[in-house]
Amino acid sequence: MFKGIYNGKKCHAPDIATVLNRAWSAGVERIIVTGGSLEESREALAIAETDGRLYCTVGVHPTRCKEFEDSGDPENHFQELLALAKEGIEKGKVVAVGECGLDYDRLHFCPAEIQKKYFEKQFELAHATKLPMFLHMRVAAEDFCEIVKRNKERFTAGVAHSFTGTSEERDKLLLFNNMFIGVNGCSLKTTENLDVVKGIPVERMMIETDSPYCEVKSTHAGISHVKTVWPSKKKERYDPESIVKGRNEPCLVRQVLEVVAGCKGIEDVTILSKTLYQNTCRVFFPQDLDTAAEALLFGNLTPPSD
Repeated sequence: MFKGIYNGKKCHAPDIATVLNRAWSAGVERIIVTGGSLEESREALAIAETDGRLYCTVGVHPTRCKEFEDSGDPENHFQELLALAKEGIEKGKVVAVGECGLDYDRLHFCPAEIQKKYFEKQFELAHATKLPMFLHMRVAAEDFCEIVKRNKERFTAGVAHSFTGTSEERDKLLLFNNMFIGVNGCSLKTTENLDVVKGIPVERMMIETDSPYCEVKSTHAGISHVKTVWPSKKKERYDPESIVKGRNEPCLVRQVLEVVAGCKGIEDVTILSKTLYQNTCRVFFPQDLDTAAEALLFGNLTPPSD
């Protein structure tokens, strides 16, 4: 979509530079570009190398895990991921293994048994690189938590991003001391979602956009808490001064922050953003935690985990 292509149709020129400039202007400090396959992880690293504020992950999304077996040599496929992760670490760009996990909502892309096999395999990647994990859990809490429990000594920390689960599933994740819960627009759709988010301690939370998806929509339960808006236009009427209607982008992490603050009854979003940013740095940028915290004291906003 940031190349201007929607459902195979070209609607406007590539605008990633414009999107990034809007993010930096909005106070975003860093962006993590997530990889969802070996090839996508390579692309994520290439993007991350274009700007000092961009970072990335290396891993295989649960719906893509068939690529291990489709490669004809699953172990070699794993070794290619490991080599890419090490290359990215040396460049100071790869900050996590992922996006990996389980997604039983889309089993038509990849059967559960294959997902479980290669989710577990990617803990080897985290163990070998000493990287944290960027995790995906959708309608699979029982198996997900069982695999995480079995491998809890093999990864430093992680975030279950784009969380849309129940309060019971939230509490299962919080039992893992090194696990954070990430929320975005998809986490804030209903009143029930907001009640679940209220129960996530801010010390165990991160916020993100997951752009170009998961925006905070006008139909969402938390929309009344949104205070910061940008002009928007349909993709067919593209205007670089406006966001594309229906396409999420990093600057809109501010809206997620505002909804979280609103549903938790927190009036000072700056204090909340400081805590969330420190959480993010603690997991993904531990070497910069002091610097990052100091920067926030001077008014910068929380960066997303995109």
